[in-house]
Amino acid sequence: MIKLIIDATKDKIFFMIINNNNYYNISHENSKNNYEKLILLINEFLKSKNLDLSKISEIYVHRGPGSFAGIRNSLSVVKAIHMVKKIDYYCFSFGDFEGKSTVNYENIPNLCTTLKIKKNLIKPIYLS
Repeated sequence: MIKLIIDATKDKIFFMIINNNNYYNISHENSKNNYEKLILLINEFLKSKNLDLSKISEIYVHRGPGSFAGIRNSLSVVKAIHMVKKIDYYCFSFGDFEGKSTVNYENIPNLCTTLKIKKNLIKPIYLS
């Protein structure tokens, strides 16, 4: 199972691929231009690892708190991928994992499973 993590809530847009015990990540400048081409950035990252969206089994997207534009765009892209490719997604917030000793991107899928984060459910947390 190959998993994709997307976090566009901070000063950088962050992607991570988890493929068995291999982890690959990349970040991009958090800018309006990059938000507009978010799916292109995802596809370029996947292609750099000889993957495409059809190989992804699950997507984990950070729902905030953070940048309104980053959250809105990343959730929209993930929802569109789900509709077209039928890839399940999980929306997480680092606040969901309070009290857990090891919280990093690598163990987000395991934490979502452990805490029974619902799939295909979007509840964004915007900063006001």
